Amino acid sequence: MGSSSTSSTPLPAAFQAAFQRRAAPGNRLTFAEFMALALYDEQVGYYRQPRQRVGYAPGTDFFTASTSGPVFGGMIAAACTTLLNGENPADYDFVEIGAETEGGVLTDVPHPFARSRVIRPGDPTTLDGQCVVFSNELFDAQPFRRFVRQSDGWRELAVTLEGAELSETSIPLADPPPELPSAAPEGYVIDAPLAAVALLREITAQPWHGLFVACDYGKTWADLCTNHPTGTARSYHRHVQGNALLDQPGEQDLTCHICWDWLEAILRQTGFETVSLESQEAFLVKHAAGFIQDIATAEAARFSERKLALMQLLHPAHLGQKFQVLHALRR
Repeated sequence: MGSSSTSSTPLPAAFQAAFQRRAAPGNRLTFAEFMALALYDEQVGYYRQPRQRVGYAPGTDFFTASTSGPVFGGMIAAACTTLLNGENPADYDFVEIGAETEGGVLTDVPHPFARSRVIRPGDPTTLDGQCVVFSNELFDAQPFRRFVRQSDGWRELAVTLEGAELSETSIPLADPPPELPSAAPEGYVIDAPLAAVALLREITAQPWHGLFVACDYGKTWADLCTNHPTGTARSYHRHVQGNALLDQPGEQDLTCHICWDWLEAILRQTGFETVSLESQEAFLVKHAAGFIQDIATAEAARFSERKLALMQLLHPAHLGQKFQVLHALRR
């Protein structure tokens, strides 16, 4: 297959040099390798840049549940306490993996845990003892592989650098994942979040037990294989969602839907029980009901910022149905 898309913006010299250092012969990277470079390279990676990415301020690119500030953190603390099912939360460390802010979701939030700590993007994942392990939009930010169905079977999408221009092409599959469907329409694209699987394996392999809670957005493998013919990959820049994945590398976020089936299977394989997937709305209403009621009662007479935050987090038209929460216990 020839080039299916090209970058339309000038490629910075620093990114060109970083690409060439990593590239295979032919000045080529798989899309997953390109994404790892564009997001996490020490010099040019999007998540390594010292700027605010999340929020509503000028220059930010997207907002998440954590943008609601202490209200979201308070709801998460309350829900996790409920899910510990009678265990004393003071016996558990709250560990947030991949937090954007320095203090994480519990910044300025009174909480019942022994302590709260953050593992920032790129830091080693070290977990032990009794923990509540939490993440918000961690897994969708992991590099993913892109596959396209052609007349001779499945091929992998890659990115080449020619001069100062990036272009997408397809290459033969060296190690085809067994999950790819045997039949699919020609041109069908599957974005396979395999690095998210590897990350969860790394997390669950650590010597810890307790509660796992991950807020993210995803789909089942059957859905990804049948209902999304152009894949689920997208870019975010200045609050605009797009599909120009090769534009502005290092300056825009790249993401795709994760596969919930795969993550649920890993949790069960590694000793977790009561593995459950709920919409964010259902999760918070069910497990943080007391916290929600306290806000509604205390501020019943006025439409406060905290009540607005509740609406954004819970309403199906906002974040309530867009995001899901996967949680499980390992005793």
